[in-house]
Amino acid sequence: MRIGIDLGGTKIEALALSVSGEELIRRRVPTPKNDYAATVGAITGLVQVIEAETGDTGTVGVGTPGAISPATGLIKNANSTCLIGHPLDRDLAEALDRPVRLANDADCFALSEAIDGAGRFAEMVFGVILGTGVGGGLVWRRQLLSGANAIAGEWGHNPLPWPRDDERPGPDCYCGRQGCIEAFLSGPALETQYRDATGKSLTAREITDGLLWKSYQDRLARALAHVINIVDPGVIVLGGGLSNVERLYQPVMDLLPSYVFSDHVATEILPPVHGDSSGVRGAAWLWPSP
Repeated sequence: MRIGIDLGGTKIEALALSVSGEELIRRRVPTPKNDYAATVGAITGLVQVIEAETGDTGTVGVGTPGAISPATGLIKNANSTCLIGHPLDRDLAEALDRPVRLANDADCFALSEAIDGAGRFAEMVFGVILGTGVGGGLVWRRQLLSGANAIAGEWGHNPLPWPRDDERPGPDCYCGRQGCIEAFLSGPALETQYRDATGKSLTAREITDGLLWKSYQDRLARALAHVINIVDPGVIVLGGGLSNVERLYQPVMDLLPSYVFSDHVATEILPPVHGDSSGVRGAAWLWPSP
């Protein structure tokens, strides 16, 4: 069997998949706060529980915030800062006495949807996270692409394409720059824009009409068009909280021809088949079939 772990900021979720991809068992525990050693222990404990309850052993894949740096072998770019600078894959491998594969949580989402989700029939799949942050992952023929710097798919920290005058220089981003796609399209960014414009507070998923919503759709179309112009995926799957807003998909599809460098846009923008489970499923799929 394959065991997948989704290491989140508030919870750690684990599930086991059969060889054919059927879910066997799922467990979760709270994520220890700012405690690296306790986090390693919590993941190890979940694997042990799953194997005890199934009576089987499995490969282990972990979806994490951030990624393993090819230069140092240590976690980088993680919003769970206690992970940064640690060899999480090696520490888990030692604790579990087996190899462990790690990938960014957005990569795991993309892999899950490419293997048996919304992008299962597409050669190239781009998985998008529209949530607290804006991440992404690329899958080519069911193989996750990482890249020389382990940042393939990190579209959220490129500048918003074709900015209007009132979008320059753009909001500050936590990465230290201004005008990043994430600073315009994340859930918190949309909520801040709405509060600044109206003086009222709504969650991102509640802001689904008016000029600000139309502006959000146009910005998303511009940002996705840049991805299409570079890697030309057959399917783009949206994940994260904003992926649940049905009124997002068709309007963005209708806007793409204005920005994509082609006389026809065949790329589909689809909701995820596995929803919030895609990340942990993708972690399990980091290991190929035995």
